[in-house]
Amino acid sequence: MKSASIDIGTNSVLLLVGEKSNGRFNVLHEMQELPRLGEGVDRDKRLSEESQNRVIKVLKTYKEFLSDHHPELVRETIVTATSAVRDASNRDSFLNSVLNETGWKIRLLTGDEEAQVTYRGALSVLDTASDEMYVVLDIGGGSTEIAYGIGPELISGRSLDIGSVRFTERFFKDSNPDLSTVDEVRAEVRRNLETVNTLKKPFSVVGVAGTVSSIAAVSIGLDRYDANILNGYSLERSVIEKYISQFIGLSPKEIEAINPLFLKWRGDVILAGIIILSEFLNWCGADSLTVSTGGIRHGIIT
Repeated sequence: MKSASIDIGTNSVLLLVGEKSNGRFNVLHEMQELPRLGEGVDRDKRLSEESQNRVIKVLKTYKEFLSDHHPELVRETIVTATSAVRDASNRDSFLNSVLNETGWKIRLLTGDEEAQVTYRGALSVLDTASDEMYVVLDIGGGSTEIAYGIGPELISGRSLDIGSVRFTERFFKDSNPDLSTVDEVRAEVRRNLETVNTLKKPFSVVGVAGTVSSIAAVSIGLDRYDANILNGYSLERSVIEKYISQFIGLSPKEIEAINPLFLKWRGDVILAGIIILSEFLNWCGADSLTVSTGGIRHGIIT
């Protein structure tokens, strides 16, 4: 049975087409664009007309793809939105515009729903044990979700207003990041993590979303996106710290030049993202995490 989903995030818009077969979910097609819907939302609490138009353009492209290749799924496609839309005072206008332009009614997830769906989606592409404890970290553009469970069963989830786009605009917008500003970001991440209940150990840490998969791909040295290689890869905190040190003082274009394939359009936000990642691992006492390319788009249809 085939199904399709679209995840509208603060930075990215992701399309997934998959098929359930013999109890497993097999990915048939994935597409990614980075229209940055949440640009300026942390400051203005509104979705700009430009960013809305960029997202609607992407959605129309995805609808055309589905119409050409999977026409039976167009009406059944599940479209979700998260932090940027939740935070925007004009979210209803955006939701109506998407409905009018594409025919898709967006399901706006709460922070708790986002954590739950992300947990399910992250584990869906990994070989996991039903009795093992997992913590899934989803670093988004506007928010970060922390979900904790045993096997496929979620126990608890939290959504924090820390994200790669939000913190880039708050701390790094006007100049190339320096060490003192990086320390400010670290302190703000730690302050937010202090509001999360201590997690019972032992557990395995799983990381999802663009920050994690991009820096993992750069670390591996991939010459193309390959979910099969990324899924299950162990990303060490020491490697993350190496990239933090490397990116300090560089402009977004200089960061993108290090790996144009996986850092393109992420040069301005990747540093904030990996700082959040590193501080989370430090907070929970883990030296590494397992990479998963699963996420909301998987969890909403599996």
